[in-house]
Amino acid sequence: MTTTTPDRTDGSATQQPWAQPEQSAAGIAAAVRERADEIEAARRVPADLSAEFAKAGLYAMLSPRAYGGLEMAPDAFARTIERIAQADASAAWVAFIGATSGSALAYLPERVAREITASRETMIAGVFAPRGKAVVQGSDFIVNGRWQWGSGTQNAQWILGGCLIERDGELERMPNGAPLSRMVVVRSSEVEFLDTWQVSGLCGTGSTDFAMKNVRVPVERSVGLAIDRPLDRPLYRFPQFTLLALGIAAVAMGTARNAIEELIDFAGGKKPQGSSRSLAARSRTQSDVAEAEGFLRSARSFYYETVAAAWKAANDDGEVPVAMRRDMRLATTHAVRSAVRAVDLVYNLGGGTSVYKTSRLQRCFRDIHVATQHMMVAPATLELTGRLFLGLDTETWAL
Repeated sequence: MTTTTPDRTDGSATQQPWAQPEQSAAGIAAAVRERADEIEAARRVPADLSAEFAKAGLYAMLSPRAYGGLEMAPDAFARTIERIAQADASAAWVAFIGATSGSALAYLPERVAREITASRETMIAGVFAPRGKAVVQGSDFIVNGRWQWGSGTQNAQWILGGCLIERDGELERMPNGAPLSRMVVVRSSEVEFLDTWQVSGLCGTGSTDFAMKNVRVPVERSVGLAIDRPLDRPLYRFPQFTLLALGIAAVAMGTARNAIEELIDFAGGKKPQGSSRSLAARSRTQSDVAEAEGFLRSARSFYYETVAAAWKAANDDGEVPVAMRRDMRLATTHAVRSAVRAVDLVYNLGGGTSVYKTSRLQRCFRDIHVATQHMMVAPATLELTGRLFLGLDTETWAL
């Protein structure tokens, strides 16, 4: 299948033979499921599998069409990630990180963006949090810092690192007085990767620490999400942090579906100790499975409803209003919390079976509880959206 892909920002197009990730997600998921144990043991997505993700367009899902990307609708992106997460949460996590990182290309000067995307199978990954310091030196930054949670970075060709900006010994600040931060974009060869990813869940994401030491970066190869204007395209009217949160929720929902299916797979044949009835025949199993389905399906409906409304507004009205951005952030956090409740229900139903490494339930349980720790879906997001519902003054640029 081919997709029409503009090769300039004026919208002119050439034919690019991209496969559509949403349509090929089932095949990708099948390959991922076969290698889930390998991904877990390696503590990262193997390089050859990451290369297959790149060839399938997973890392280009949210990259601008102007630079050879797919620029997919957010709901199509989310369904693709959700489907892969039904096979393995870690692989899906890396796929969405690569995709959302690629959306940063929309904020870069065209010449710089084309340099980064010289290979259409380029992967970009990194950390938005300003853990580094970039000192202005002429037209360059001198960057130092150490970043945590660098999911997928060991397979990426380009690395993002959020930095506070220092000029003449003083931090630069935004109009509201907050420190100004920018993400620098550097080649992976300029980064030191540190073997820190020894964790309880999402083990295969390779979310290791990485560091930069006196790396010289052209100022133009940096992104200020709070101050730079992206390409005027519907997708980039979605705030960057909203796209990130959407990906986390998609992983959580796919993980919950994986867990429910695993429980159903063995419930008919498993007889709890001291019982003559199968697990499936027990009334508690029936009610808890139904409740898990209810949690997941209702959360998915709210999630995709809000995404569809915002996508329509981005296309029809040229902006995503604060109320819709609020609803998406609430829907993403709610989806994660509901997915956790669904996984916990079926994990507990599985009894002793749930704890064995041969059961997908134990991995789903570990993975989803690590996903809840991401700041984009933390309880503070409920406070943020609650303030908006209550009509209180609230900083919304990152909503």
